[in-house]
Amino acid sequence: MTITLVKSLIGSKKDQIATAHALGLRKIGDTTTQPDNPQTKGKVAKIIHLIEVKEA
Repeated sequence: MTITLVKSLIGSKKDQIATAHALGLRKIGDTTTQPDNPQTKGKVAKIIHLIEVKEA
């Protein structure tokens, strides 16, 4: 799955920022490819309002 950060992390909770960083997303427009597993889906669910997800 391909994940892109589309909204700023400013004003987000610390755990949401940490989750974005764990996925490799730091700035708007950053894109990363992650495996499609339950751990990744849990991280995505936590910050779904900040990202755009494309299933591969």
